[in-house]
Amino acid sequence: GAAMAPLSPPNIIASVILAESAQVAEGKLFLLGGGLAILPSQPKPISLALLLQVPWDRAEERLDWVCELLDEDGVPVLVGERPVMVNGQFQAGRPPSWPEGAPLSVPIAINFSALPLQAGRRYTWRLVIDGSTEPEWQTSFSVANPPERPA
Repeated sequence: GAAMAPLSPPNIIASVILAESAQVAEGKLFLLGGGLAILPSQPKPISLALLLQVPWDRAEERLDWVCELLDEDGVPVLVGERPVMVNGQFQAGRPPSWPEGAPLSVPIAINFSALPLQAGRRYTWRLVIDGSTEPEWQTSFSVANPPERPA
């Protein structure tokens, strides 16, 4: 038989968006306040939205994904001893009426009550799919400094 080609890179297009709120319904991503670039110094709930475009011919594959939170130096952010990360699996289902050859959308929404972030610092969420990542598969944001208190 033909040799299996190595699955690298996974030729998936991924958008990683920070939002005030995100949810998935009917195969679509619903965002409020998407494209958040600066978070208030006071922790509040935020969402991470992923929109994956999977090639038509990889519809049935089960793929693992991980989103990890990194600091300015690319070092994982820890809570206690544990890195801040979320992970899961996805499989792009192919509806019967789907046009042949059209990429399949996989929307994922992850909600956080509050993250252990420091004011005045910059952070990046990085997406890794099946052990690979691409420069576009990340989003960076800053945390504002707390407002000055009048003396």
